[in-house]
Amino acid sequence: MTGRTVGSTAAGVDAQRFVADMDIPAQWWTLFRSAKLTRLVDDAQRANPNVAAAQAALRQAHELYAAQWTSLLPTVQGGFSASRAHNADSAIANPTVSPTPTYNLYTAQLNVSYALDVFGGTRRAIESAGAQEEASRFELEATYLTLSSNVVVTAMQEASLRAQIASIERLLQLQHQLTDLVHRQRELGTASLVDVLAQESAEAQTAQLLPPLEKQLAQTRDALTALLGRLPSEEPQETFTLDELTLPTDLPVSLPSKLVRQRPDVRQAEANVHAATAQVGVAIADMFPQFSIDAGTGSSALKIGELFAPGTTFWSVGGSLAQTLFDAGALLHKRRAADAAMDQAAAQYRATVILACQNVADTLHALKWDADAVKASTQAADAAERTYDLAQRQFKLGTISFVALLNAEQAYRQAEITLAQARANRYADTAGLFQALGGGWWNRIEEARNEGSGSPRK
Repeated sequence: MTGRTVGSTAAGVDAQRFVADMDIPAQWWTLFRSAKLTRLVDDAQRANPNVAAAQAALRQAHELYAAQWTSLLPTVQGGFSASRAHNADSAIANPTVSPTPTYNLYTAQLNVSYALDVFGGTRRAIESAGAQEEASRFELEATYLTLSSNVVVTAMQEASLRAQIASIERLLQLQHQLTDLVHRQRELGTASLVDVLAQESAEAQTAQLLPPLEKQLAQTRDALTALLGRLPSEEPQETFTLDELTLPTDLPVSLPSKLVRQRPDVRQAEANVHAATAQVGVAIADMFPQFSIDAGTGSSALKIGELFAPGTTFWSVGGSLAQTLFDAGALLHKRRAADAAMDQAAAQYRATVILACQNVADTLHALKWDADAVKASTQAADAAERTYDLAQRQFKLGTISFVALLNAEQAYRQAEITLAQARANRYADTAGLFQALGGGWWNRIEEARNEGSGSPRK
């Protein structure tokens, strides 16, 4: 798929080109060319507690997989026991091991046991543990992707709010000037009380737009601070404006067949299906006989120094076969439960794939309409700016009143607010496309993050 969105003359809102099979860099947020943004994303990935939790979950899954793998090997146990005993020699005979009723007995032994994996239950359990480790690994990648996207979008939301607040503050100044002017006209008798009240109402309506935006900005800064793994009192020094960001002009698009390999949530769901199918194999193997081999050797003596002396050693070798004859259907129900869990995992995988494709389609549609909205907003802002410039020249020549000049600037500032919102939406949806396509995790170079045995590669 290739294509191009419309462009405009506003800074940072050039036309964007869709490039098929374009690779995504691991640090895709650097495409916005903001050193401050890059620094905050890096800080968030190092300090966010959700990342630390996902890293710990991956380490846990890796250790459980390693522990499960040892089931293929024999188990060797060593033991040593010491006891002192006194027999009732007046009632029974002394034991043959000691000529006196009071004696010490020391025993050292070594036991070896090995469960034969005849029907593959152990191998399927290892396979399930490996798939669960894989799922944890992709869960970590999804955590990185979600975190970086949230930092980028939050920063862009802050930039939009700052632009809107600046325009409304200027609008409020204009409204206040108009109110003072109408009051003076009222004193001179050239304006009525209705004119005064109408202008005061207009100023109050403009003023009421400011507190909600200020609240949103404060909450956005709190959200950004939390993403960095900090308390609200540790707010970052970095602030953002739209003009500091550069809109990426080349955007990647992928076929659905490639998308399912790029999205970490899809890969996690796939690993969950793998683990569930392996658990079905475990449940089936449990319904068959279980074979094991056991062996032991050791020595018993009345004195420690006599351990392993001739005549003190013993040994045994044996095998066992166990088959459940009656369990009221417990193994059968466990097998059916494993089948149901596999069906659930498969359905969740399909839902995740559908959601991934929907995310990409929604973002592509949004980018198209965002470009149209920015173009229309830019044209409106340009027209309002030209009108304001013309009004300034006419005011200097004395052909229009000061009220007309202020009204022209007010229309221009309102057009600026609409343009700022449209630009911010386009920036955010551009970041959303990188997130929807997987964020380039396959190009990420691992650092010493204690993330387990390694990270996936394409």
